[in-house]
Amino acid sequence: MSESPNKLIKFWQELKRRKTGKVIVAYAATGFILLQLADILTPALLLPAWTTRLITLILIIGFPIAVIFSWVFEITPEGIKKTESFEESDKKVTPTKPVKRKLTPSYIINAILIIAVIVLAYPKIFKRDTLEKLRSSGERISVAVMPFQNMTNDTTWNVWQDGIQNNLITSLSNSEELKVRQIESISGLLQNKGLTNYASITPSIASKISQKLDANVFINGSINQSGTTIRVNAQLVNAKTEEIFKSFQIDGTAENILGVIDSLSGQVKNSLLISKLKKAVTKDFQTYGSTTSSEAYRNFIYGQNAFMKRDYPTAISFLIQALDIDPNFIYSSFLLAFAYSFTDNMDQAKKIVLQNHMKRDQISLQSMKILTDYQYAYFFETPLEQIKYLRQSQQIDDQQPFNNYDLGNAYINMFQYDKAIPEFNEALGIYEKWGVKPAWIYYYTDLGIAYHKTGQHKKEKKLYKKAEQDFPDDSVLIRRQAILSLTEGDTVAVNGYIKNYISRSKERSASDASIANYLALTYEEAGILNKAEKYYRQALSLEPKNSERMNNLAWFLIDKDRNIDEGLKLIDNALELSPDSYYMLDTKGWGLYKQGKSKEALEFIEKSWDLRTIYHHELYLHLEAAKKAVANQKNN
Repeated sequence: MSESPNKLIKFWQELKRRKTGKVIVAYAATGFILLQLADILTPALLLPAWTTRLITLILIIGFPIAVIFSWVFEITPEGIKKTESFEESDKKVTPTKPVKRKLTPSYIINAILIIAVIVLAYPKIFKRDTLEKLRSSGERISVAVMPFQNMTNDTTWNVWQDGIQNNLITSLSNSEELKVRQIESISGLLQNKGLTNYASITPSIASKISQKLDANVFINGSINQSGTTIRVNAQLVNAKTEEIFKSFQIDGTAENILGVIDSLSGQVKNSLLISKLKKAVTKDFQTYGSTTSSEAYRNFIYGQNAFMKRDYPTAISFLIQALDIDPNFIYSSFLLAFAYSFTDNMDQAKKIVLQNHMKRDQISLQSMKILTDYQYAYFFETPLEQIKYLRQSQQIDDQQPFNNYDLGNAYINMFQYDKAIPEFNEALGIYEKWGVKPAWIYYYTDLGIAYHKTGQHKKEKKLYKKAEQDFPDDSVLIRRQAILSLTEGDTVAVNGYIKNYISRSKERSASDASIANYLALTYEEAGILNKAEKYYRQALSLEPKNSERMNNLAWFLIDKDRNIDEGLKLIDNALELSPDSYYMLDTKGWGLYKQGKSKEALEFIEKSWDLRTIYHHELYLHLEAAKKAVANQKNN
């Protein structure tokens, strides 16, 4: 039993002799400093987001190398030498001399490293309480309102010292998210301290009183006068640190002092409530939700949450209410346009986009200006313009995952799946860094599409396993899993996914024809064309007068070269019902193109292109193919 402790002591002595411990400490300190510098410099120098991860990987790989090197070698005045073994060192007899400590370079370097680590780590470990922290906590913010100080030299204004305090307390007390200390409690503590002269209520005294009342925040302020102008100043102050979170300044006249107080109450209340409400918004949307109305923001939150759940009609309703309260709430109208487009109301969507784009110069937030440009490009230009604006948005903030998601989506729309994959992965990486799940399922499924199109089925399968944890039983995910299982020939899994998908669809009151159509799309993407055709025909048989069902089967028969003549007959019937449908005109043109009727095909495809609602890359390719065929016919 005694040998083990002796071995440990001997090993510890050997570590000290070889100075390995010092190397470990110095390596860890240096690594920490490098990571902090990378965290600071990466956004400043517009370096890629993976820079910090690369440095971390290099440091991890380098750690065992540094430890082994320090064990085997030592640095001496004569250079690097192999460290003698304990037995060799013990044989050498050296005369003992009085030890006099010297300030060696190693001590100085270690001291500098330790100081640097403390300086960098201190604000992260001992971060002061902030209003944002108070707002985002699950509890209500507790507020104490101090009497305002009359700085006008006119005693007739003394009555408003308590008047403003009382009005603020009344206004803030109407909010369920705030706990407001009542005037009796505050007045009682002030009287106990003998503070009848409000000019003597310093921030330090206000802080102590607020803490006795368990208030997180206190509000103090003053009344000032210049000529006929009355100015009321106020501050939101951290009760613990006396840090001023935000200041307010309202000007008016003696005649409209009540209006000044109401305006101040509204601004203070909204400032406290909006960020409190922000905890209900996904982190990537918090930057852009800018309004001075807490009620507008509350409706925006409801709309945004519905949008992410793909309940677009509900989203539209709440976003409209937010804009009714604050017409300048630009991000609410940004989401509203997309919500309209996802319900096929493209006219209304484009109307909003044009309105936003016309007043882009009035938008103060640069990042929101760029998003307005991006949305305009989405509806009226091409993915190339979209990519340009999204790259500009990344230069402002490279930690916004929807920038990467929209980039990936733009590449997918141009069938550039290899370019889409790193963008989607970067978006998911940001969410992983934040420790939260992605905002919606498409972050996973669109990456899955890119993996599927590039034949990376193992990665696709692993991705869906992760997606299941964040979005269990999501119908969009189930369909992607069914397509993958069909592609891999996993019959058992396919049957389970399809059964689940049908069940979920019926819960949403989807029609049998819609379910059959989605099954057809599923089998088509998996390359099982006979089954796909069966379900396209089934969908049409269930709704024989539906032009959409006619077009879907016609497109399948034409594009897959299964029966072009039948496809053209079907699309003729569909066009009688929907003559201005751009995608049905494209189906007709593509069928004629495949029959070698290039000139007629070009007429239909050009008409389709002119009527399209947004950029459509496949339609663009059809147009180019038809133009080329017509040109070749002329040259021959």
